[in-house]
Amino acid sequence: MTCNSFRNFQSYAYPTAGAKTSPTAMYPAGNVGAAQSIPPSIPSGMTLTATGTPIPTPGREESYIENILRLNLGKIATVYMTFEGNREWNAKVFRGRLEAAGRDHIILSDPQTGRRYILLMIFLNYITFDEPLNYTYPYASQPTGR
Repeated sequence: MTCNSFRNFQSYAYPTAGAKTSPTAMYPAGNVGAAQSIPPSIPSGMTLTATGTPIPTPGREESYIENILRLNLGKIATVYMTFEGNREWNAKVFRGRLEAAGRDHIILSDPQTGRRYILLMIFLNYITFDEPLNYTYPYASQPTGR
């Protein structure tokens, strides 16, 4: 079989008998060339312009848990977590120095053993601290800590 044998290949997507129709006649008006619109992902503290470009929103900072935790790095925290479907232990408590916090994780270190824990936020129930929390944002006009 050579490449020339494909010259007589007919596409079965278009009618072969009767009047010739254009490919656009097979689709309802309004759908030709229409792209599916997918909502853009907008980072925290950003606003979407009419052209679809995200820009920073001055004076507006979201109060996400990871931001609050980052303001309190170095403090001793007690983290309560639930692990559904685990038969050995479905709830666990971690206590240690708060070293880092991200959108999906918390890093604690046990001051007595030096062991570090990377804990996933998806399992987080709540966190307690034995001292006052810092809760001030750079965009805030006044501190909100007590």
